[in-house]
Amino acid sequence: MKMKRWTVTAMLVIVITVLAACGKQEYKPEAINEETDRCAICNMAVKDDQYATQIITTDGQSLKFDDIGCMNTWKKENGTATIGASFVRDYNSKQWLNYEKAYYVYDQSLKTPMAYGIVSFEKKEDAESFVKEQGMGKLMTAEELAFHSWEVNRDMMQGHEDSHDHSHDMDSKEHMDQGEHQAQEEHMDKEDHHS
Repeated sequence: MKMKRWTVTAMLVIVITVLAACGKQEYKPEAINEETDRCAICNMAVKDDQYATQIITTDGQSLKFDDIGCMNTWKKENGTATIGASFVRDYNSKQWLNYEKAYYVYDQSLKTPMAYGIVSFEKKEDAESFVKEQGMGKLMTAEELAFHSWEVNRDMMQGHEDSHDHSHDMDSKEHMDQGEHQAQEEHMDKEDHHS
């Protein structure tokens, strides 16, 4: 009788252990390849820098973004049900960090690729030091970012050398590619000369 009870207990422990191991999938960020990686929202090249962000979907797909604002746009457009994990980078070390555990500094005058003005840090004290050094910025957590306005600094975008219309109010499929934008600008210049 004791042997039978022990066998049942052992089997239950094994089943629980296997189920626990299966239920917890570990998601890891992929390295950035500057030659091929494009932002999943604005289609700009993703640089291997402190602004790059990444989503790993539950089916293992890696979606890379050149700015945390683009990642937020993707979440708004697609929801979060298929997200396995979200990653940002530490501003100083460029190490990947879990989005929910990082600390953020926002100021509209901070230069970021798509002018959302948000940078991320692993440690709260590093974020606080950054604010002190810059003499500006608001410290935020991932929870607070959920209520952030996510506005683009349009003045900063106009000075962006290789930018095109990055308005995230429109559907990402409507973004023009560089060639179309350049052709449109040339057409507008010609119209200005004729008037």
